[in-house]
Amino acid sequence: MGSIRCPHCGIANFADGGACRRCGEFLPAPRAVVAGLPVYEPSALRRIAAMAGAVALVMFAWWASLFATSEGLDPEQRLTVYRAVDLLEQRGFRKEVFALRNVARFRSTDNWWNLHNGHDEAYAATNFPFEIVTVYPWFFEVPKDDVERAVILLHEAQHLMGADEETALRRVWALKGRLDWTAETYGRSKVWKNTREWTQAAAPDLFTCKDVEIDCTR
Repeated sequence: MGSIRCPHCGIANFADGGACRRCGEFLPAPRAVVAGLPVYEPSALRRIAAMAGAVALVMFAWWASLFATSEGLDPEQRLTVYRAVDLLEQRGFRKEVFALRNVARFRSTDNWWNLHNGHDEAYAATNFPFEIVTVYPWFFEVPKDDVERAVILLHEAQHLMGADEETALRRVWALKGRLDWTAETYGRSKVWKNTREWTQAAAPDLFTCKDVEIDCTR
């Protein structure tokens, strides 16, 4: 037990309050000293990790909602899609094929986000960075063959890798010859006309002629 000195007579007394043992002066008990608790301050790395974890959780929840509100491909549709992917592989589109085979999750109906934004004229739509590719019924019905389906998937692969619409249209139009997708063979097909129209609207500098059947870039 500690001691307390009497302010009146100066003698040391037990530090338990009460009266001075010599002069009887009242001695207040000393206040207990409470050690302050250390204030925890997370490091910058921990704060960054916490924020990254929160973002990842939100992204996963968003992806799960997109996946859950759409339906997958049936076996016949899946076979058709992967025939077109195989064709892209044969023509040397390695990065695009990797993205389509290993990253993309193909769906056959719109998720809630696509329904909100609308894709009335598209053959397919990609939700980046969630890597969900919605393949619409006209992807299977309108193209003349697997070459045109490969062209459509080549476009969606650009979005899987983060390209915007103009960049995707420019790249596909520039590389279409590697798929033998030419004006001579496909110039009157609906997919050709649609793609040419969308590309011309996004990149008018690629076109110097008016005939939709002619490839002005050659």
